[in-house]
Amino acid sequence: MDVLNTFMTWIFKIRIGQIDNFKENPIEVQQDIFFDLIKTARKTQFGKKYGFSDVKSHRDFINQVPIHDYEQMQPYIEQTMRGEQNVIWPTDINWFSKSSGTTGSRSKFIPVSQESLEDCHFKGGKDMLSLYVNNYPDSKLFTGKSLAIGGSSEVNKLDVNQNSYYGDVSAVIMRNLPMWAQLAKTPSLETALMSEWEEKIEKMAHETMEENVVSISGVPTWTIVLLQRIMELTNSKNILEVWPNLEVFFHGAVAFGPYRKLFQELIPSDKMHYMETYNASEGFFGIQDQKNSDELLLMLDYGIYYEFIPMEEWDREDPKVIPLEDVELGKNYALLISTNGGLWRYKIGDTVKFTSIRPYRIKISGRTKHFINAFGEEVIVENAEKAIEVAADATNSIIVNFTAAPVYFDSSDSKGAHEWVIEFSKQPDDKSLFIEKLDATLREINSDYDAKRYKDMALDKPRIHFAQEGLFEQWMKSRGKLGGQNKVPRLANNREYIDGIIEMIG
Repeated sequence: MDVLNTFMTWIFKIRIGQIDNFKENPIEVQQDIFFDLIKTARKTQFGKKYGFSDVKSHRDFINQVPIHDYEQMQPYIEQTMRGEQNVIWPTDINWFSKSSGTTGSRSKFIPVSQESLEDCHFKGGKDMLSLYVNNYPDSKLFTGKSLAIGGSSEVNKLDVNQNSYYGDVSAVIMRNLPMWAQLAKTPSLETALMSEWEEKIEKMAHETMEENVVSISGVPTWTIVLLQRIMELTNSKNILEVWPNLEVFFHGAVAFGPYRKLFQELIPSDKMHYMETYNASEGFFGIQDQKNSDELLLMLDYGIYYEFIPMEEWDREDPKVIPLEDVELGKNYALLISTNGGLWRYKIGDTVKFTSIRPYRIKISGRTKHFINAFGEEVIVENAEKAIEVAADATNSIIVNFTAAPVYFDSSDSKGAHEWVIEFSKQPDDKSLFIEKLDATLREINSDYDAKRYKDMALDKPRIHFAQEGLFEQWMKSRGKLGGQNKVPRLANNREYIDGIIEMIG
């Protein structure tokens, strides 16, 4: 196994030179991607409609191709789902990644071409390993199994076209992995693709607890559920008693900060590594390339062309859009992507901030629809997650999940506030201190929030429900949204979610 580990480490390190190239020449690489996408798709139905043959610059692209959200791309996607080809991309598209966004009731179907599968999703997974072994050359990553905790991964044929298939992005990837990659993973493909989560967790626990698991990849929330169940079944104090060679958790989808303390309890080792990725149904966008950092390297050679909308422009009918070379440090941008899967100037719904320009590194700052700005406070997900993390550290508590929403004025002499429901696996030692720290941190990192909190004039202090473990899982289940691709909305600018959750607290 040591010989295999040495050989595989050498193989994966070969890619580092190519990554260094786009770090050193980011604009040139993105320009090449841009012109390759335009040239490749110029004879598609979409390309003809918007005159791709006449696009010679980014300015032409802006002038000729409008910004699209899912509803505007949907007619083209539905044509493709019915079996029509050469609509948005010239090669055949027979796979679709089903995404519910966060907790929305309507599913989205994202086209997955062979190019996007190979040159984006697979490449991102391989680069994750390349960057990891480059940072940790003594790794034994290839001496055991990789535990992959996918989403709700059932794959179905489409009713409108029996030659096309859909599933969540992890299902699409798992179904198309080469045999060598399948052999390195646990659990079995049959178990990994189960859609009923309670049964799936039970079966995964029984299948994997006897394996030599060296790495885990998945969403923190479901990973915690699985690890806790394995510890129950094996009567273990921590997961290292089950998997002594476990060395890394590759995680994404939600910010890791609020979960860090719980993972340190489950995996009590200073040799355990955590590596963040930024991938979605629409593509693989970023990977943590530095040790002990929460910055993500923007991956620029995956067949994705990036554009950015400054957040102050977001709600305008014709917003200003800038290419990569014009972004500034520390500003909030909404992400636009054009991809080798046939998405064009597509609003993915995420917001990012650049922490570095050379190379281009980012932090995910939130969602374009997930914020609280009921009183001009402009609190984004990044603010909330930081405040939660500080408050938990100060009170020796462990967070499982949370959501927050505004409390509106209900009389002329009342004040607004933010109401939080926070689920804990370990409740705070001092709940008053928790509230104080959360509020103080928000005031420190968000000047708009601080201004509204001045002498409690516009905003009162936060109102917090300290919920027991299991609440959010129960709520998601009651909505038929239990599964890896469905996420609890961290923030909402209305009370659509929080009122129902509070009712379940009793």
